[in-house]
Amino acid sequence: MNDKKIDPIRPTDDEARALARRLIAEAKFASLGVLEPGTGMPLVSRVAVAAEKDGSPFLLASDLSLHSRALALDARASLLFGEPPGKGDPLAFPRVTVIGRIAKLPHDGASHAERRAFWLKKHPKAQLYVDFADFFFWKMAVERAHLNGGFGKAYVLTPEDLRAA
Repeated sequence: MNDKKIDPIRPTDDEARALARRLIAEAKFASLGVLEPGTGMPLVSRVAVAAEKDGSPFLLASDLSLHSRALALDARASLLFGEPPGKGDPLAFPRVTVIGRIAKLPHDGASHAERRAFWLKKHPKAQLYVDFADFFFWKMAVERAHLNGGFGKAYVLTPEDLRAA
């Protein structure tokens, strides 16, 4: 009997970096995990997303949402990117979980207008609510990521691995 444990995490290579960046850049939606106010229990929501020029994920959310209220109290969060196609085993397709802290961005910030314009190109229906007073952009400062490129293809990535070239 062999008692050696096999490390399922592969060394991060350029292919893994490119796949993770693509999953984030192409995503229109992701699953957002936060800590529920009051209980500290995990809370997961589906949110619309985009990525900054440097690859940092960001989202648009109303202050009225529970996930925004949770982030205002505790910025720790994760975003799961990667939607499986309609057919096949969903666990066989790539996905990446990005872990970090998400900060609310002011409406009068230096890059708000540029971010808003980019957002509306990716999410044109957001034109209906993007300028509501309770909607803000939230940007993630990435601390690490976990890429599952399909069965047997697990990687741990750094913020530098996710930065756009």
